[in-house]
Amino acid sequence: MVTIFKTNVCNPKDENYLLENILHQKYPHFKINFDLEDCDKILRIEGGNLNTNDVVALLDNCGFRCEELE
Repeated sequence: MVTIFKTNVCNPKDENYLLENILHQKYPHFKINFDLEDCDKILRIEGGNLNTNDVVALLDNCGFRCEELE
């Protein structure tokens, strides 16, 4: 299952920080990537059972907006 989020992550430095220190730590068995070229600064998370509210809260705690796209 792939879950897609709209974010306001704009630069590769923030992307790397979030991937290495936050998201891969919390979800080590998930495939996670950003598409900063997309106008919605897409975050894709592919894996099993994902609580989308947790992902939104994680990014919010780091100072970024994040919302699930339907």
